[in-house]
Amino acid sequence: MVKLDNLTVSYRQHPALHHISGEFARGSLTAVIGPNGSGKSTLLKSVMGLLRPEGGRVSVQVPSARIAYLAQLTEIDRSFPLSVQDCVLLGCWSAVGAWGRVTPALLQRVQAAVVGVGLAGFEQRSVGSLSSGQLQRVLFARLMVQEADLILLDEPFNAMDSRTTEALLALIHRWHAEGRTVMAVLHDDEQVRQHFPQTVLLARELVAWGDTASALSQPNLRRARALSEAWDDNADICHIGEAPAPAPALRRAA
Repeated sequence: MVKLDNLTVSYRQHPALHHISGEFARGSLTAVIGPNGSGKSTLLKSVMGLLRPEGGRVSVQVPSARIAYLAQLTEIDRSFPLSVQDCVLLGCWSAVGAWGRVTPALLQRVQAAVVGVGLAGFEQRSVGSLSSGQLQRVLFARLMVQEADLILLDEPFNAMDSRTTEALLALIHRWHAEGRTVMAVLHDDEQVRQHFPQTVLLARELVAWGDTASALSQPNLRRARALSEAWDDNADICHIGEAPAPAPALRRAA
């Protein structure tokens, strides 16, 4: 579904991702994990096409209309006057467009999604009046009506209560069972071990990529921490064509 070929993404000519290669298989469920500042969100934004690579390339084998992206809650303007129903309806944009008609069938889809995330009766509430957990449920409902083949989630459970997290995890497992490809940026190692069969471990460089039990081994986690602490944002500009030699702990399995 997605292939990264020697991908390097930089901010102010210093790499946030450094020579990353690997593949996300179609229908896979993958956690992207690593220390703070390790390039996790940058990876998702690169796959989404929101950031231009400094070097290498990203190949996505699905039309952009079939990709759904959930940004971090901190990036969402909650002051915009939008109802819950209208926010979920935005997931139908690829089918309706700017001037299309919202049909009764689409409204039924939206209503089913709102009920599915446990927010029946909230349809006319302003998104600005919702708690963080309620807003995240609304955004997941929007993803439901989008019916995308590739779903990118950036810290979907950050500051969520356990009940909301369990409900949203159940929805992610349903998407996986339907054959959709899901990538999620996460911080909780134990949550990743329990729910995500594949893991990408980053520290700006690729530390491990493969089955979760192997990727989250203690040697790999120690290496990720060491690499993160060793990065110098004031170092010389990266020479894009010079990929580092793979470390012994590196795993590139799909």
